[in-house]
Amino acid sequence: MKITLNATENKVSLKSLFVDFTLITKARLAISVVFSSAAGYLLGFSEEHPFSWVTFILLTIGGYCMVGASNVFNQIIEKDLDALMDRTKNRPIPSGKVSVKSAFFLGCALTIAGIAILYSINPKTAMFGAISIFLYTSIYTPLKRITPLSVFVGAFPGAIPFMLGWVAATNDFGIEAGTLFLVQFFWQFPHFWAIGWFLYDDYKKAGFFMLPTKKRDKKTALQTILYTVWLILASLIPATGFTGRLHLSLPFAVLVLLLGLWMLVYAVKLYKKMDAPAARKLMLVSVSYISLLQVIYVIDKFIG
Repeated sequence: MKITLNATENKVSLKSLFVDFTLITKARLAISVVFSSAAGYLLGFSEEHPFSWVTFILLTIGGYCMVGASNVFNQIIEKDLDALMDRTKNRPIPSGKVSVKSAFFLGCALTIAGIAILYSINPKTAMFGAISIFLYTSIYTPLKRITPLSVFVGAFPGAIPFMLGWVAATNDFGIEAGTLFLVQFFWQFPHFWAIGWFLYDDYKKAGFFMLPTKKRDKKTALQTILYTVWLILASLIPATGFTGRLHLSLPFAVLVLLLGLWMLVYAVKLYKKMDAPAARKLMLVSVSYISLLQVIYVIDKFIG
């Protein structure tokens, strides 16, 4: 009976550790970021740079480590603020399930492992991964309580994953990787402003400034529309023929345009309705948008 009880406790303990790990590394966010990197890799490989399962797997593992590390350090820095907000108060650190010391050790371990794994692919990939962690934890996170420009700063590390896959495949940062970066860079703004809008009251408890005017007003909604337009234009650049090996055929360019217009419709709805439900819908559409866009790019490469 005693042995059975210990075995049960061990199972519960392992399950609890796994749950805490997924929460503290923000597994859903990390997986979406890894998806972006994987899409970039599929776009980048060629006869000159052939596909490698080893590299692909290393990219996904290393990418998860880097994103996970950023999220761990972010939660350490914001532990007291997370305790003030309803959506974050039950996270492992503010709830007391994980100590700051343990979290810091995990963050360091993930950082070292992530950089080492990405370096084994090529030094440029590791460099961009390290830059991403630095910008997210050392600049974006502290600025969130100081200025709305934090979203602009955060857009840089947020835009790195898509182009990181291309760099991992080619060991080169050129017009192609720059274009992938630009697309995901512009996407950050309507996405995070939508989040900042429908979670406005919760963010306010911690003193976070996420919206460009610090208010849920027409100017913020208008900027959301404008950046969605910039996103649509950036996503169509590969169709111009000026982005090296990254190209988009006309039929798939039409799909990309329609996808962008779909997101624009919800940005306009936010401008008209000016409420949290409209912002939440825009956020959900933006999440679907970026994944579908990346899938379209990849499919076009193989059959376009």
